[in-house]
Amino acid sequence: MSTLVDPAIAPEKVSVVSWKGTIALGIFVVVAVGLFVGLPRATETSTFSLATGTDFVQLPNLVMPTFATTVVAIVLLAVLAVVSALLVRAKRRPPLWLTVGFALVFLFAFLTWASSGPLPLQVPGLLIGTVTLSVPLVFGAMSGVISERVGVVNIAIEGQLLAGAFSSALVATLTGNGFLGLLAAAVAGVLVSFVLAAFAIKYLVDQVIVGVVLNVLVIGLTSFFFTQVLSPNAATLNNPERFDRLPIPVLSQIPIVGPTLFNQTVIVYAMYFVVAGVYFALFHTKWGLRVRAVGEHPTAADTVGIKVNRTRFINVSIAGAIAGFGGAFFTLGLVGAFGKEMTAGAGFIALAAVIFGRWDPIRATLAALLFGFAFNLQNVLGVIGSPVPSEFMLMLPYVVTIVAVAGLVGRVRGPAAAGKPYIKS
Repeated sequence: MSTLVDPAIAPEKVSVVSWKGTIALGIFVVVAVGLFVGLPRATETSTFSLATGTDFVQLPNLVMPTFATTVVAIVLLAVLAVVSALLVRAKRRPPLWLTVGFALVFLFAFLTWASSGPLPLQVPGLLIGTVTLSVPLVFGAMSGVISERVGVVNIAIEGQLLAGAFSSALVATLTGNGFLGLLAAAVAGVLVSFVLAAFAIKYLVDQVIVGVVLNVLVIGLTSFFFTQVLSPNAATLNNPERFDRLPIPVLSQIPIVGPTLFNQTVIVYAMYFVVAGVYFALFHTKWGLRVRAVGEHPTAADTVGIKVNRTRFINVSIAGAIAGFGGAFFTLGLVGAFGKEMTAGAGFIALAAVIFGRWDPIRATLAALLFGFAFNLQNVLGVIGSPVPSEFMLMLPYVVTIVAVAGLVGRVRGPAAAGKPYIKS
């Protein structure tokens, strides 16, 4: 029997130099000049509050001169953009640290300018909210990574999240047990993914069309049952208890990091294990090698004895369970009740995180955190009286999503067989 070669090795050796990312950096420099210099500031200084009441060490507030800080940031951004252009001109791909450094400088400058209001920007609160709003996005992104790595485009993440949210609220209310609600959410996600797998893998229906139809179907069903069943009987059918935060001793008292990562609910802690587990299993186990082989070259995988369609069925079901579990966070960790269409497009943003993360679990998680940060930032800036126009704050998360995927990703190569049904010859 022939040896199965790791399908992830060959694509990494291909280096394509594109001006796309460099042009995006240049546009951001122009935007920075327009925002930080052209628009007025509420005050001449910006204050960042870094401490919470439970920290071991109470860090002092960080006070920055708004105009001087943003001007220095603009100069740094321009330098990084020029370096990127010189590298691309020399047919060399700009390193990852350059893009990350550019993003961090721009972000710090934006926060400095946006927080020039009467109230300080609470950094721990901003980060805690970021992690909270990112949880369903991370679960959805892990679902998308597994599905697409095995060759099935999972457009139905939105439906899986929504089905999980509905089922967890109903079961947790009826049983009085939040953990049974989590189990019900995972089962609901599997059921939705099973329909996707059946039509896409067995009956060879276009995967994108099936995913869109499933989203519409789940939205319709949950909206109907919410209106006809849950709303009239909210106290008995739609009143689950939310999971309490469980601070980890010592770790939760580390300044900034502790409240953000180690004072969370059980669902957030489960998210940490899911991300680590998906990454390890995908790149360091025989299961992961088979999954990637099926997603890259199913014919070659078939010749070495891997049952392609069976592998796809199983892994799409696993992906559905993860997404459904993430949907439970809306009802058991965030809101405390199911609401009509409460996922609000989180599944599609999770899919964008998969693409932005280049189908890698860790990168997709970071992308989901970026989008969660953008969602939370609009809330925080509104509270502190920021000079940022409210219309801009409302569209900020979606602008970040579009710019990240279209402007900063550059040329990417997904799994070669994603979206293509396998017909055994």
